[in-house]
Amino acid sequence: MHGAVSSRDGRHTPKPDIVVIGGGPAGLTAAYELNRYEKTPLVLEKDRIVGGIARTESYKGFKFDMGGHRFFTKSQTVQDFWEEILKDEFITRPRLSRIYYKRRFFAYPPQMWDALTGLGFRESLTVIFSYLKWQTFPHRHVESFEQWVTNNFGRRLFQIFFKTYTEKVWGIPCTELRAEWAAQRIKGLSLKTVARNMVMKTGRNVTTLIEEFEYPRQGPGMMWQTAANKIEEGGGRVMMETDAIRINRTGNRIDSVTIKTGDRIQDVAADAFISSMPITELVKKMEPAAPQNVLDAVEQLKYRDFLTVCLIVDQKETFPDNWIYIHEEQVKVGRIQNFKNWSPEMVPDQSKTSLGLEYFCNEGDELWDMSDEDLIKLGTKEMDEIGLISADKVIDGVVYRVPKTYPVYDTAYAEALDMIRDYLEQFENLKTVGRNGMHRYNNQDHSMLTAIYAVRNLVLGETHNLWDINTEQEYHEERLAPGRIERKEPQSDNFKNSELKVEAVAASSD
Repeated sequence: MHGAVSSRDGRHTPKPDIVVIGGGPAGLTAAYELNRYEKTPLVLEKDRIVGGIARTESYKGFKFDMGGHRFFTKSQTVQDFWEEILKDEFITRPRLSRIYYKRRFFAYPPQMWDALTGLGFRESLTVIFSYLKWQTFPHRHVESFEQWVTNNFGRRLFQIFFKTYTEKVWGIPCTELRAEWAAQRIKGLSLKTVARNMVMKTGRNVTTLIEEFEYPRQGPGMMWQTAANKIEEGGGRVMMETDAIRINRTGNRIDSVTIKTGDRIQDVAADAFISSMPITELVKKMEPAAPQNVLDAVEQLKYRDFLTVCLIVDQKETFPDNWIYIHEEQVKVGRIQNFKNWSPEMVPDQSKTSLGLEYFCNEGDELWDMSDEDLIKLGTKEMDEIGLISADKVIDGVVYRVPKTYPVYDTAYAEALDMIRDYLEQFENLKTVGRNGMHRYNNQDHSMLTAIYAVRNLVLGETHNLWDINTEQEYHEERLAPGRIERKEPQSDNFKNSELKVEAVAASSD
């Protein structure tokens, strides 16, 4: 039926002005902004908890993030949003993330002296000569991640500090991962850059080297649960465990969305729709169906999933990092979060430590389908095997699976995404936002900005190109020394020289 729908507390609301599909950072930002313009949003979230991949889970009082989420941005709009939602609930945390390789810690991003002393004299010479070789004879046509990193760091350092981890994350060879992923995530970094920053002040630093960041006291989920509460206080609705199962359209307009909550199925009409669900699902759920060539393009887009094995360790301290990258080939774990070092409030008992072991996989593969018990055993065994945690110190654990975490930038994605984008842009009352909504490897602040400007387009009639966010790769890895962030507001509809060139992190901590 069309018309009123129920909220999570059983109340009824009139027909919403705009339906927002997805309760992650993009969806909730959109709904919050709609309240600001006195529009009534309805947020549909199919999970039991808001926040998407920026949610915070809880187990026996221990809090676990799905990955790490630093609150650092060059966008004043985003900074103001965060502060408006949480006010004084932020803490400032020191940033430390390192590479763990052959039972040694190395600085991340790689630092010249640290890498050379840690690798030893012979290996260091190999790294230096390899770097000089690829500076003299670089790849002229850079298409793959491997070529990009090799040109910037040399092949030997690529093999040591990039190849193993990157292939764990993506599940494909580095030759099949597009160079634009590297440019988007580690632009501005090279062996030359880090060496220069060791010996002189250049006036600009690389943002991946920031020494501290803000973080909600009880994790990023605190931000998004508070946002959901404020949306409802402002007259909007957030429906949990509610799936959008069909997108009903006529010509170039969306009429309604069919939703399922438990056993109840209903149609919800609205004036406009904002979607942060995976763009592949959005197209597949269109009724009438999208043209066959668009459906074929959808099949070309791939995602990488991951799961977190959360271990509770009977040990007050483990390692000082917020997170570490595991470059040991003999284990499957790719990255480890140390939640206590993100915030002491993530751990209810300060004599204990909680670790999040991240395993990158594909939904339905052997690792994904492994039982929680076996995954906890695997994580415990691997920590003992590489010498980080003794197995007898692990006293409990829990597993969380996160599907469609990383949009894959393989050799087929760009052409397919262009075709899907062209199709979806025909719909005058539909905007797609966020990481999955645009199949774009966005950080949290990128996703929020797409939502903010999508709302302005729909409500104010502005014409911002959302797809330009996070594409101007020459800028968003840098900040001004000695630490002040350069913030700029949009100057034109295509976002040139705008606030939308925001910080991104190699291998993603977001």
